[in-house]
Amino acid sequence: MTVRVVLADDQTVVRAGFRALLDLTEDLVVVAEAADGAQAVETVRLTRPDVVLMDIRMPGVDGIEATRRIAADPGLDAVRVLVLTTYQLDAYVFEALRHGAAGFLLKDIEPDDLRTAIRMVAAGQSLLAPAVTRSVVEEFACLKGPEAAGAERLAVLTEREREVMALVAAGLSNEEIGRELLMSPLTAKTHVSRSMIKLGVRDRAQLVVLAYETGLVRAGEA
Repeated sequence: MTVRVVLADDQTVVRAGFRALLDLTEDLVVVAEAADGAQAVETVRLTRPDVVLMDIRMPGVDGIEATRRIAADPGLDAVRVLVLTTYQLDAYVFEALRHGAAGFLLKDIEPDDLRTAIRMVAAGQSLLAPAVTRSVVEEFACLKGPEAAGAERLAVLTEREREVMALVAAGLSNEEIGRELLMSPLTAKTHVSRSMIKLGVRDRAQLVVLAYETGLVRAGEA
């Protein structure tokens, strides 16, 4: 399968660098570039790529808002956004995950790791180790405090789905959740998928964010 990629970064040299790396790979093709968030959204709507490499900090419409617009567009539900950042623990990264990014990459990522990350996300897999997602989310979600309407938002879930969601937020994989709750990894995956559908989130990263924001889990708790 050929993975179609859009590059969104306000620095021409950065886009050129990523394009040069991806052009060397047969199954990855850059279909378009964008110099700001507004142009990125428009370009994504025109080209319908599989993956967007999105710089967080851009003039005008930044990468967070561009990610939010892409994630909110039902016609773009198959598009996955990977945000690019300089620092792993970054409030901007948290907001990007909160608004629908599938994960984040450091700008100094190794070429092979970049290619692998794009392929994984395009295939619908979780890019980040759950514990890494948790470290970012816990760092910043705890500063906001849980939503007052947390219990109401989670009322659509069964007790088992809430248990599984809490374990996702604790950094467990489907295999680990299965061992913890005495179920198969496939059953754990099914519970995760149903929870995401009921709560209207795109992926596990958003599920982790919501678990903290609703108070289902709290920073520092086992």
